[in-house]
Amino acid sequence: MIEPLAERLRPKKLEDYISQSHLVGKKGILTNHIKRGLIPSIIFWGPPGTGKTTLANIIALESQRPFYTLSAINSGVKDIRDVINKAKQSGGLFTAKNPILFIDEIHRFSKSQQDSLLQAVEKGWITLIGATTENPSFEVISALLSRCQVYTLNSFNKNDLEMLLKRAINKDDQLSKKRIKLKETTALLRFSGGDARKLLNVFELIVNSFDKDEVILTDATVTSMIQNDNLNYDKSGDQHYDIISAFIKSIRGSDPNAAVYWLARMIQGGEDLKFIARRMIILASEDIGNANPTALVLANNTFQAVSIIGNPESRIILSQCATYLACSEKSNSAYKAINKAQQKVEETGNLSVPIEIRNAPTKLMKELGYGETYKYAHDYKNSFIKQEFMPEKIKGEKLYEPGKNMRENSQRDYLKKNWKDKYDY
Repeated sequence: MIEPLAERLRPKKLEDYISQSHLVGKKGILTNHIKRGLIPSIIFWGPPGTGKTTLANIIALESQRPFYTLSAINSGVKDIRDVINKAKQSGGLFTAKNPILFIDEIHRFSKSQQDSLLQAVEKGWITLIGATTENPSFEVISALLSRCQVYTLNSFNKNDLEMLLKRAINKDDQLSKKRIKLKETTALLRFSGGDARKLLNVFELIVNSFDKDEVILTDATVTSMIQNDNLNYDKSGDQHYDIISAFIKSIRGSDPNAAVYWLARMIQGGEDLKFIARRMIILASEDIGNANPTALVLANNTFQAVSIIGNPESRIILSQCATYLACSEKSNSAYKAINKAQQKVEETGNLSVPIEIRNAPTKLMKELGYGETYKYAHDYKNSFIKQEFMPEKIKGEKLYEPGKNMRENSQRDYLKKNWKDKYDY
């Protein structure tokens, strides 16, 4: 049986690894770790097909360590203990060659399964490398997370993906036998969504669907073959991101009918209900925000309820939340404000806090005048008194612009009344 193209092209050396230059480029933090042979326990977080498994394998090969691998889908505590016992026998305590245990989809491990890793990581019996497509802050227990470095892997960009296609055409033993002319790549790249594995496997299926050795690929050819469903590929993993995207965009676009349809698709497909609820918490703040602050309260309560109730009743709670969010007024003013503020911080660096609003916990700080001229707002009419809160260099900089809806219009009126001489509201 011939391995899939993505597996055949999996690089074995760091120099052959494509993408993630922030981690494995010349100045990448992992490059330095590998050269020194000092590998910390790591959580790789990123979308499917970004090279998490490949990178774990390369680290083990380059550092010449024993390599054990488990999948969280079909492994339990017993499997973890078996590997740890083998690791303890093969490597000494805190040696440079302690074995690597790679756990794919570590977010699927329960709390007790993750707990079983703690001592082995703490004692240095193993170096853990976990891979996850979900935010480890939510899915990995804090005790384990504190013992690991979290590195984010990004979706492949256009140049990375085109480089992979050229490598497949020129280097793969199977495809190099054919005369492949890749005239256009837009359709292939768009379909891949930055997922290298998906790109390579679909590319192979398209090429192999031609009866002759000469293969000429255009965007029209690729689109036609995909739309006509001539290719027998597994969409289940790939559609995870497409459908949650459709769900979020439907709510953002105020269409409760589409929102509940995509919700049903996810539920029927066995999607993690907490993942859906968590995305609605983010949306409630990012896309509704101050237009309706209750949306965030409801979304957070939905997450708590789903965590307690589980299937099948949670579908009702998720439906209530999704339809409520879709029917709510929308505002991204808070989201835009924090983006603007972070950009300003990057531009201006660590500006000093005005002396008037500094904390003065010590006698010396009081003597230096820290907080001396600060005016306590509640001592004044309507709990407001004009004073400067911004650093001198950026005073008068407006970062928050209320949205145009009933609630935020009242915020604008309040700000305009109080700050009319300073900010243009």
